[in-house]
Amino acid sequence: MTFAHAVTDRTRRLQTRLCVGLDPRLDAYRDAAHLREHTLDMLEATAPYAACVKPQLAFYEAMGLSGMKLLEEVCAAARTLGLPVLLDGKRGDIGSTAQAYAQGWLSGPHAGSALTVNPFLGFETLTPFVDTALANGGAVFILVKTSNPGQTDLQGSGVSERVADEVRRLNAGEPEGEYASVGAVVGATHPEDLAAFRALMPRALLLLPGLGAQGARASDLSGAFHAGGTGALASASRGVQYAQGLDVQASVTAARGFRDELNTALTT
Repeated sequence: MTFAHAVTDRTRRLQTRLCVGLDPRLDAYRDAAHLREHTLDMLEATAPYAACVKPQLAFYEAMGLSGMKLLEEVCAAARTLGLPVLLDGKRGDIGSTAQAYAQGWLSGPHAGSALTVNPFLGFETLTPFVDTALANGGAVFILVKTSNPGQTDLQGSGVSERVADEVRRLNAGEPEGEYASVGAVVGATHPEDLAAFRALMPRALLLLPGLGAQGARASDLSGAFHAGGTGALASASRGVQYAQGLDVQASVTAARGFRDELNTALTT
């Protein structure tokens, strides 16, 4: 089952469109062992409410070798729980370096089934990522319009729409199916644009970062979804993992609340 099939199946079976972000911040814990315990406990506890899990690579890389070992544990635990893994690394480079990034983060024990990718070195740099994802039944999520306010510096004046056109072109070359292997990152902080990007990229899964801590509201996201409530994943990280300090039950309550709010938004 491909990443796109897996998350769509989970959305339908469990009625969840939530992507739970895992951003373990070392300064929030007593030590690395405490960080590991809480991260794995939180992952297991919130899994019933998640369509997929999204580890942010920066926080694991910041811990060095121990962080990479934890990332492998997180990926293995997620797969045991039936959770597709989407690594948030925003990788992008040229030639053999892009190929190495693709190999490193889309295959192997510490890799995810999907990876966020930066297209701003040129569209040809996407090819190694897309090819590796296809070969492994995975996916890439290309940055189209990110959630941060500063995105206007480079993503305005039609640039985001041009990237969206490339996403649609890449997906047009794949065999027919509900969703293809090339998805798009479109910030949940841009609710007024979601329906337009949904129409521009009909076969792309949309990753919608910004739910919760960045101020996006589930009630504003219906434009990103197809009829039946598929086609998009709304991501919450700090708003789940640190919903109330390190209280795992508070994380469960937050994840369940986001799931229910998204479902309500799609039925009203």
